[in-house]
Parts: sequence; C-alpha cells; structure tokens
Amino acid sequence: MKIPLAYNLRNLWTRRLTTLLTVGGIALVVFVFAAVLMLAHGVKATLVSTGSDNNVIILRKSAQSELVSAVSRESASLIETFPEIAADNTGKPIASANMVTIINLRKKKTNDMGNVTVRGVSPQILAVHPEVTMKTGRMLQFGSNEIVIGNAIADEFDGTAIGQKIQIGTSVWTIVGLFDAGKTGFASEIWGDTEQLMLAFNRPVYSSLTVKLKNPNDFEALKTKLAAEQRLQELEPKREKQYFEEQSEFMATFIRALGLVITIIFSFGAMIGAMITMYAAVSNRTVEIGTLRALGFRRRSVLAAFLVESLMLSFFGGVLGIIIASLLQFVTFSTTNFGSFSELAFGFSLTPDIVVGTLLFSLAMGFVGGFLPAFRAARLNIINALRAS
Repeated sequence: MKIPLAYNLRNLWTRRLTTLLTVGGIALVVFVFAAVLMLAHGVKATLVSTGSDNNVIILRKSAQSELVSAVSRESASLIETFPEIAADNTGKPIASANMVTIINLRKKKTNDMGNVTVRGVSPQILAVHPEVTMKTGRMLQFGSNEIVIGNAIADEFDGTAIGQKIQIGTSVWTIVGLFDAGKTGFASEIWGDTEQLMLAFNRPVYSSLTVKLKNPNDFEALKTKLAAEQRLQELEPKREKQYFEEQSEFMATFIRALGLVITIIFSFGAMIGAMITMYAAVSNRTVEIGTLRALGFRRRSVLAAFLVESLMLSFFGGVLGIIIASLLQFVTFSTTNFGSFSELAFGFSLTPDIVVGTLLFSLAMGFVGGFLPAFRAARLNIINALRAS
C-alpha cells in the first residue's frame, strides 16, 4: 500500500518556514550551478556564432590563433583564384585578407585598461560577413586611416564615439562608423584597412585569409587542393565556425571547472540542510510514522514517502534557482578571452539542456540529503514509535 502524494504536500505546508529555508538554500546552489553553465555556454555561443558555415579561414599550420598566424600576400592571391571560392557580381573573389593585433583602451566603468582586438579587413569584408551591418556613421574608406568599431566596444570603452581618434601602431585613426555585429565576437573588434594597418605596424604578411565558399560542401575540395599545392604547404584551412569554437574551448572549460568547484562546495551545505530538515521531520513525526506502520504501510512505503518529500524540496528549490538564473540573460558580461587575450563581450545563455541538467543536479542533492533520514524513518520500530507519544 502506497502513501498518497497529498500526505507529503500537507506535511511540507505544515512546516512552511523550514520548507522555505531549505528550498531557498537549494535554490542558491542551483542558481550558482545554472549561472556557471549559462556563462560557459554564453562564451561558446558568442564565438561560434561569429563563424559562418559558408566561410573558411586559412591560417599557418599549428597556429592556435590569428595573432600568431602568418599568410603571405602571394599565398593569399593564389588561394583567391581557386574555383571553390564565391565571387561577387563583378567577378571579384569574396575574400578578406586579415591582419589581427591588440591595443589597449580605457574602460568606461572601471577606468582600467583593457585589450581590444583590431582587425585589418579587405573591401569585401561585408560580403564575407553579411550579418554585420552599419548601425551609425558609415563604412570606412579603404586606403585611408579610418576605422569602424563594434557595438560592444562602443558600450565598454572610452574615446570610441564617431569622430574621435585612436592611436593604433604608428598612426592616428579616425572613427567614422559603428557596426552592429549582434552577439558575435566581431562586436568586440575594431576594423580598419588591412593594408594601412600593416604599414602602421610594419607587418609584411597577413594574419589570416577568410574566404566564402560557393557551396559549403566545397570545403573538402578546397582543403585537398590546398594540400596538393606545393606553394601552400605551410597553410591550413578550417571552417570558420570550427575555428571560433576552438577559440572558445579553453575559456569555457575554465569557467565550467572553476564554477563546478564552487558549486560542489555549496552543494554540501545544501545537502546537509536538506538532511537536517528531514531528520527534524522524522523526529517530530515519530508517532505518525508508527501509526502509518500500524495501519499496514510497509517500510518501503515510508521510505518512499520521506524520500519524495526531500525530492519535492529539491525540485522546488531547483525551479526557483533556474527562474532567478534566467534573469541573467539580460546581463552582458565582458572579460578577457584567453584564446585571443582581448576583451570579449558575451551574455549568459540558458538552453533546454542546461535547464534539464540543473534540475537533475537539484534532484540529486535532494536524494542524497534525504535518503538517510528516510531510511531512519522506515526502520523505526512500530511499538517504540507509538510509545513516543
């Protein structure tokens, strides 16, 4: 014979204060756990969304990022002639030779200095990345010392308004426009003319070459052709989305690892709290447990009833923690990306997988915290429990 669920709900309502305190403690741990997962996913989602399935980025072999890569002018010109690369209406290949470096700018909120990525781009950059649009001002004029800045840079750093000037390398550059790159990594970049930036830094080679494929399925053909060309043996193509995913991996893993350590420490407190709550419930309901046993309810039914109460506490706490954590989606966070050593603006991202994983984590805490008190309740002797009155 099973104990009805209404019995558990009534007991939780009777102990309202204790129930609320326990649920609150579990909710706090769940909030931290969910926030960590959301933050790690936010980093990954920001960088992965930066890449396109249609684009391929070519770097020097073994280069972990564009900062340490090198692509010669001759190699870039040769690759742009490959038939797998898309062309515009005039027949020009849709490609951008990139020069990537880092400068320091002062943050608005903290007045600290932060690293900002400066990307030299070619005139075809908006065709390579059509998702990027000019928000205010205009696109830079190639062949001049003009730059445009991403929307996240304008929000985060001083001296980034249209018309203001920034020292980059040996030259002074004028901001002429603000571009909207959405929630991608490009939003945290400054763009200028590749050729002019190479002169300012005395750089003889590009950092990378980004090309748009005629067909996303042409990647393997392009890779094979690149490997067969003796003049391009030092280069390696990657799908742009894969490249930016790799850039996010270290930082996302670090956030998850650090957050999980903190969550585990907090979870011990939550499980002890749940255990104390359930032990108190067993002590206060000794006669009640004896009566249930005398009425014919088996030990496993009593065990299940108290375990269900503990799981209810953890479930309510989990739901509350997730609701609070979901509010973080309105917060934008900026920190140094370990892959590029520059500032990256990103947000907390809540996904169905995170919701399910967080609820399972919460229920696991409830199970561990409630099992021993439930086991004790099930093992109570009927005669001794009834005499406790």
